[in-house]
Amino acid sequence: MELAVLIATGLLVAATLLPLSRHPHWFVRGMDFPRLQLAVIAAVLILIQVLLLDHAKAQTWILVSATAVCLAWQLWWVLPYTVFWRAEVKAEKSPSPDRKLSILTANVLTPNKQADALLRLVNQYKPDVLVTLESDAWWQGHLDTLQQDMPYSMKCPLDNLYGMHVYSRLQLDETEISYLVEEGIPSMHALLKLRTGDQVRVHFLHPAPPSPTENPESAERDAELVIVARTIVDSDQPVIVTGDLNDVAWSATTRLFRKLSGLLDPRVGRGMFNTFHAKYPFLRWPLDHLFHSHHFTVSSIKRLPYFGSDHFGLFTELSFRPVRGKDQEGVRADADDESWANSIADEQDVDSKDVPAPGE
Repeated sequence: MELAVLIATGLLVAATLLPLSRHPHWFVRGMDFPRLQLAVIAAVLILIQVLLLDHAKAQTWILVSATAVCLAWQLWWVLPYTVFWRAEVKAEKSPSPDRKLSILTANVLTPNKQADALLRLVNQYKPDVLVTLESDAWWQGHLDTLQQDMPYSMKCPLDNLYGMHVYSRLQLDETEISYLVEEGIPSMHALLKLRTGDQVRVHFLHPAPPSPTENPESAERDAELVIVARTIVDSDQPVIVTGDLNDVAWSATTRLFRKLSGLLDPRVGRGMFNTFHAKYPFLRWPLDHLFHSHHFTVSSIKRLPYFGSDHFGLFTELSFRPVRGKDQEGVRADADDESWANSIADEQDVDSKDVPAPGE
């Protein structure tokens, strides 16, 4: 038993230390994902150590201390995405109808053929904007039935798991589809006109994940996030970025994106809203995101019911309140963050000038 506990503690310490290296290999970056699960494992392991090991041995307390440090470190990353943390974005309890903006983001999973289930959710929640990821020509044929109510659209049907569609009740201007880092991996950019007449710059993203079957490193994903963030930070425009970023909300790279862009995360202080994997309750992470500038407050954020995909949909309702939201503040970049961002962009030879900036 003592040997088993020692091995388990060693593995936990290794899993905790790996992401500190910032190495882009998929396995290293993958250790950012299960921080909540690792925290649970650490808590259980401490209980086992205290109950079963010899308290008279110094080794026991070394193991307990090492595991406790791992537990504290993992919790430091995930606790902001619980109700135990101060909310980063102000709540709007009674939003003015003309200032509301609702967005439904859904990775549909290309082989999934339950389009009717997603369409029922759209009809139920009536979002102003629907964003779909992994949508191909088959999905487009079904989604086009929305065009009577959502006449503005952007369409990029692909059969490589990176198709993307946007359907909107609100006017879209200066629309552009770009391939920022990798061929075949699109992003969408536009100006969205609110009911108030104000314009919001929107970016819809779905970078490829680091994985042994796609990109062995996270460099391409990270580079896309970095260059998009850098086009936003100096803008006075209202901005929204949403999509499946193939990265968890609490990872170092998503945190880097938030620091560089200055955008806020409405989930902070409210919950994790784990959208993936829909079929495995104990292996779920927040992979679908919506970030916004200080111009907005939040009235609702929900993970939607299952519709056949490996992702749940994410429904977010914002309120355009630039005066009330002016003092909202997220995390800030320092010199080390800027240096890391430079190395990520330089490695992929990409520049923020390649990112469309509608309205500027």
